[in-house]
Amino acid sequence: MRLFGCSHDQNGARAPKALSVVIPAYNSAAVIEQTVRRVADRLAGDDVEIIVVENGSTDGTAELCARLAAGWAAGPVTLTVLQSEKGMGNALRAGAEASRGAHVLLTADDLPFGFDDLDGAERLAADGRLPRVVIGSKAHPDSQVRRGALRGTLTWGFAAMRRVVLGMRTGDPQGTVLMDGDLIRELVPGLVEPGFLFTTELVYLAERSGIVPVEVPVRLSDDHDSHETRISRADVLAMGVGLFRLRARHRDGGRLAWSGSASRG
Repeated sequence: MRLFGCSHDQNGARAPKALSVVIPAYNSAAVIEQTVRRVADRLAGDDVEIIVVENGSTDGTAELCARLAAGWAAGPVTLTVLQSEKGMGNALRAGAEASRGAHVLLTADDLPFGFDDLDGAERLAADGRLPRVVIGSKAHPDSQVRRGALRGTLTWGFAAMRRVVLGMRTGDPQGTVLMDGDLIRELVPGLVEPGFLFTTELVYLAERSGIVPVEVPVRLSDDHDSHETRISRADVLAMGVGLFRLRARHRDGGRLAWSGSASRG
């Protein structure tokens, strides 16, 4: 099914874009051009915008992205390069706020799952049951993810903390996230996490609004698996503390700002 070929608003008029792909770029000079071109090739001919958000790089990523945007050929797949303060969450927030898509995909600079997330969404759409939130999930039982012992232990421990502290049902809110565009642009103003917890906060608010995200299986790419993780033990500890911060911040606000369209899951 051609999920992202075109989009219409409630009045039948053509929406600006069917899909926005948001890619944070921090010290990504080695991979970002290949990633952008892979996305453009995969979605060629579709009504798509690619939004790259550079956030405090020191390796020439900003200059590379500027050159890439300047030389981008006109067509249905457009490229926009933005800048934000340092932090994955800051970059994803800036990209989501600027998005115009009927759907918005939040992914990473090296496409860790290839296009398994989009393929999974298209299968759901073909069955007539595309939900408002689809997650490319490492926690799905059919996912193929190789982890070392330490990495697996940290992942399991953090997942257990999410369930206990936040009561989240989603197995992997830090996978790639494909969300209804109106929903994500409605939720983003309530998000403040600047780093790795951004998508956890986003999915947490979606859950609190009555939406049940659907997780689809993914395969971790060989390129991604060969890289050392960018998340340190200190990051994991900080994220664990951050879960309590999230709970306190949203204790009384779960359905307030999002009781309208967000609750139609």
